[in-house]
Amino acid sequence: MLFTSVDDVSERLAATGYLASPAVATTVFLADRLGKPLLVEGPAGVGKTELAKAVAEVAGARLVRLQCYEGVDESRALYEWNHAKQLLRISAGRDESWDETRTDIFSEEFLLTRPLLTAIRGDDPKVLLIDETDKADVEVEGLLLEVLSDFQVTVPELGTITATRRPFVVLTSNASRELSEALRRRCLFLHIGFPDEELEQRIVRLKVPGLDEALASSVVRVVGALRAMDLRKVPSVAETIDWARTLLALGADTLDETVVHDSLGVLLKHQDDVLKAAAKLDLDAV
Repeated sequence: MLFTSVDDVSERLAATGYLASPAVATTVFLADRLGKPLLVEGPAGVGKTELAKAVAEVAGARLVRLQCYEGVDESRALYEWNHAKQLLRISAGRDESWDETRTDIFSEEFLLTRPLLTAIRGDDPKVLLIDETDKADVEVEGLLLEVLSDFQVTVPELGTITATRRPFVVLTSNASRELSEALRRRCLFLHIGFPDEELEQRIVRLKVPGLDEALASSVVRVVGALRAMDLRKVPSVAETIDWARTLLALGADTLDETVVHDSLGVLLKHQDDVLKAAAKLDLDAV
């Protein structure tokens, strides 16, 4: 077990710079205690990936990351054979029988492990991060089901490889598509939304220590006002931090109309959002 209590989770994650809400700390504790994968959903930039990194740092564990994308397949996620090296071995052993050569080329020496297989091999502690799971094809979910159900992988030429030490598993999703119920059943679920104002202020002050407390409060209130607008993409926590760093670099002491409008591109990533915010944002009201 990595953690002794929910408070232990909060304190140790905070020591890495990750400020966890009570819901986050509780779910991380339960995932550790029950030995179940943790499925974390929420908008981009709220700290889903950073949570896995923080857990790995706390545990002194190796972070193994499978970055999902459209078209990722078994060879990218699980393992593949080193075909170039196999061909060299075949060429070098022309006088041998095929049975002898086949036994050799389908051995550990020629196996290229990818994140899923890497995560379940060995006795060292690992955190397996399956990032942006919703971007992978449905077929990849079937592969994940085998790995996350029994923490084992079958390599036909070598047999079944079973984890001797299970990794702590975090799957993240931006909910761009619905994940299967079978995959959800194997996981504990955690939704991370935008933090409340008090927590986001704490995050900003932690990540941008040189920022004045009053300015940090103003930054969070303005970002909250922008999130209440009908924008194509509202600012994430990561962008709040970027904006705070921008204001610090500009030497801003307060938020006036000029400095806000000149730096909106740090918070907003679409021109129509920038124009809408510039027209509607009332600094006196925030």
